[in-house]
Amino acid sequence: MSNGEDERPARVQQFLPSPCNVTRLVDEGKVVDVVFLNFHKASDTVPYSMLLDKLSNCRMKGLTVRWVKNWLKGRGQRVVANGVTSGWQLVTGSVPQASILGPVLFNIFINDLDAGLECTISKFAEDTKLGGAVDSLEGQEALQRDLGRLKHRVMIDGMKFRKSKCQILHLVWSNARHKCKLGEECLESSPAERDLGVLVDSRLNRSQQCVLAATRANRILGCIEHSTTSRSKEVIILLYSALVWPHLEYCVQALHPTIQEKCSGP
Repeated sequence: MSNGEDERPARVQQFLPSPCNVTRLVDEGKVVDVVFLNFHKASDTVPYSMLLDKLSNCRMKGLTVRWVKNWLKGRGQRVVANGVTSGWQLVTGSVPQASILGPVLFNIFINDLDAGLECTISKFAEDTKLGGAVDSLEGQEALQRDLGRLKHRVMIDGMKFRKSKCQILHLVWSNARHKCKLGEECLESSPAERDLGVLVDSRLNRSQQCVLAATRANRILGCIEHSTTSRSKEVIILLYSALVWPHLEYCVQALHPTIQEKCSGP
């Protein structure tokens, strides 16, 4: 998702399905499963008419809805392959990507997915996660029912999940790793998942993410060293702040130690 605003606070809030709720369940000794759902061509399959209806239903003013309608409709696209340009084709669905309004409209479009769900859901554009305690048969059945509800609602909305990229993360070592289905297919278990760019494993350990962030930062530092002749403090600080620090700072609120022995000092 690309836009001109700082998305980091919103991303931290959406890190895992209600991170405080998930960690609280784990601290209570609960067995927790988190299902990572991936929409198939998410922004490209949003029906205009249904999106405009949802904008009206969320009490958006009629003038604003008409403005969005005029912004979306009447757009055309074409492709270029091997230097040959195709003819223009009218776009009948999708929200424009690489814009501020596009992701906002998609979030509004999927905003009603959580109606009637028994487990916790987190929605951030195409990154949607469903999680809950599964140490009882009732919890396992609730998670499976919610997956069925989500699949049905997404189908009604004219979209579908990319099942090959939908996986389940079983938290805590004592997890029995029961199977969940999305439709007729069983979801694959994953030892670690990338959640909004942050790698998390089944122990909620983010050490792998810290290593990846440090590796990227060091690689960029090397590029700066070999491509910049100036060694003045002002230039280095400017380049470090713009190119290196964002990799170390990204979602740092979610990367603090979560294991007790790492929280205590030496």
